[in-house]
Amino acid sequence: MSILITNARILTMTDGLSPIDSASILIQDGTIAQISDSTIDAPDAQTINAKGRVVMPSFIDAHTHACWAGDRLDEWELKQRGATYLEILKSGGGIMSTVRAVRNATTEELARDLSLRLNAMLNEGTTACEIKSGYGLSTIDELKMLDAITLASKSWLGRISPTACIGHAKDPDVKNFVDQTINETLPAIHEKYPGITIDAYTEEGAWSVDETVRLFKAAKDLGHPLRIHADQFNALGMLEAAVELGALSVDHLEATKPDSLRHLAQSNSIGVMLPCSGFHVDGRYADGRKFLDNGGTLVIATNANPGSAPCLSMPMSIALAVRNLGITAAEAITACTTNAANLLGFSDMGSLTPGNRADLIMLRHTDERQLGYEFGGSHVDLVICNGQVVSPLP
Repeated sequence: MSILITNARILTMTDGLSPIDSASILIQDGTIAQISDSTIDAPDAQTINAKGRVVMPSFIDAHTHACWAGDRLDEWELKQRGATYLEILKSGGGIMSTVRAVRNATTEELARDLSLRLNAMLNEGTTACEIKSGYGLSTIDELKMLDAITLASKSWLGRISPTACIGHAKDPDVKNFVDQTINETLPAIHEKYPGITIDAYTEEGAWSVDETVRLFKAAKDLGHPLRIHADQFNALGMLEAAVELGALSVDHLEATKPDSLRHLAQSNSIGVMLPCSGFHVDGRYADGRKFLDNGGTLVIATNANPGSAPCLSMPMSIALAVRNLGITAAEAITACTTNAANLLGFSDMGSLTPGNRADLIMLRHTDERQLGYEFGGSHVDLVICNGQVVSPLP
C-alpha cells in the first residue's frame, strides 16, 4: 500500500534537522518515494493529514540489553535502602542475578519476553535497535541469548543489530573465567556469528583494562568490530585503549575526565551516552556539551536493561539528555537517528531521503523541541515501520 502524508513539518535529517513546513511525503513499496513542499499527486495512496505535526525518522536505540529473564525488583528495594550498584554487583547480585535467570530460561522463553519489549519500543517510535547478549557468561548461554535475539528478530517488523557482550561480567564460580571466555566462548561465537560486534564492560568488579584488551585483540584478529562499556563509575583507562584498538564506540562516559573526553571526540570512535542510567542509578551524567564542542559524534540510547536502566523509551532518553547532558533537542534527535544509524551500519535509515527504508514517526507536536521539553506520556501519534502503519492515529 502507498501512503501519502500531507501538511507535515518534515525533518529530513539530511543536513541537520532540515525542517520543511507544509510538506508531503509519499511512501511506496516500503521505501520513501518522494518528499515535496508542494502537492504530490498520488490518488491511490492512503492519505494522512498531519495537520502541521512533525514527521521525522523513527528512533534508533543503539545500546540496549533488552534480552533478559527475571527481574531485579528485590535489588531495587536494596538500592532504595542505600546499597550502591557496585555493592550489589560484588555481593553476587546485579548482573549475576539476571545471569541465573537467563540460564534457567529457554531460547523460546527469552525470545518471547524480548518480543514483548520490542513491541513496546515500537509503540514509542523505535523501529531499529541494538541488542546485546551478556547475561549468559558461558559459551552455551551466550549462544542461547544470541539465538533468542535472532529468533525474535524474525517476527519483528523493525531491524535489530545483535552484539555479543561476552565480557559483561565474570562468573565468580568459574576459575580462569577470562581465559575461558577468550579461548572457548569467543571462538564459538565467531563460528556461529562471524563478524558480530564484540563488547565488554570494563569496571571495578567486572573486567579490568588488561583483560578487556586481551579479549579485544583476539576478537579483532578474528575480524570482529568492537564496542566497549567504559567510565560508568570509574575512569580506568579503557577509553584510551579502546580508541587505540579502533572501537566503533565507547559507551557510558559518566566518569570520563575532560582530557579523555576530548581524546575520544577527536578520534574515529563514536561516544554513546546513556542518561537513563544516570537517572536510575546515581544521578551522574556524561558531559555531552563538552564532547560535541570538541567535535565528537554523539549517540544517545536507553541502555534498556533490568538493573541500571529499566526504560524502553527513546523519548524519555531525549528528555533526560536535554536536561542533563547539556545538549539541545536538535542535537539529541540527531544522536538517536542519523548518528545511531551510522553506528549500527543502517545506511538506509536515520534520515528521510528518497530510496531510504520508510521508517518514520509522526509526533503529536508541531514543534520537535517538545521532545526535549516535555517528559512522560506519549509523544508519538503514528509509527510507520518498513512502510507499514503499526501505530494508527488516535
